Amino acid sequence: MTKFVDLHLCAPLRDIEQIKKMVTKSFELGYRLVGIPLPSNVELDEIERLRKICSEAGLDFVSRVDITPKNTQELLANLRRLRRKFEVVSVLCMSKPIARQAAKDRRVDVLSFPVAKPRNRFFDSAEAELASESSASLEIDMAPLLSLEGFLRIRLISSLRREVAIAKSFHVPVVISSGAANDYLLRGPHDYSALAMLFDMDSSLAFNALSEVPLCIVERNRLKLSSDFVAPGLRVVRRRDP
Repeated sequence: MTKFVDLHLCAPLRDIEQIKKMVTKSFELGYRLVGIPLPSNVELDEIERLRKICSEAGLDFVSRVDITPKNTQELLANLRRLRRKFEVVSVLCMSKPIARQAAKDRRVDVLSFPVAKPRNRFFDSAEAELASESSASLEIDMAPLLSLEGFLRIRLISSLRREVAIAKSFHVPVVISSGAANDYLLRGPHDYSALAMLFDMDSSLAFNALSEVPLCIVERNRLKLSSDFVAPGLRVVRRRDP
């Protein structure tokens, strides 16, 4: 059975009832894991509260942080401070130097770009080549495709077509997420797969971007955060005493 993942469920953390609505609807739509972005200074009890809400709705909760650095120095400092605290680390790339640094840093899981500023979408062939070597993924949020209108939506689709074509050429994994801030913007995996055809992703690639790719990110990082992890491909195996 395919496990569908929404790695970017932008639930309002101060509104518990809205969070419950969103995670319940996510389960009903067919998702089994959801990543909710958290502030970098989030307390452990807040994480556990969200984990409990998701568990009660039938979902596996994934802790995520979205970094929006002003420069590469701030990016590196944030990665050193936050990498071992969250299961998924995303970087919103607002400049070309930040995009390049994020693409080549193995501590970064997801690369994202501003929706409303196509000139600031720096995912080009150079970035893709770096990302292909570091295992970073390109994330596409679908909520803007539903909320934008007219020329803004056309321009976004054009950018996504270009970026997906580049990602395919360099074998960079693509993650499709909702990016939804309320339950009205949530859609099911089959709906997103149909929308993905607008930027030239066939259904097979789209379903992979909604399941296997984000699931691999989560599983890889959960292994690294485990106390048994030593290095890639090496972990402690505990044996029972005789």
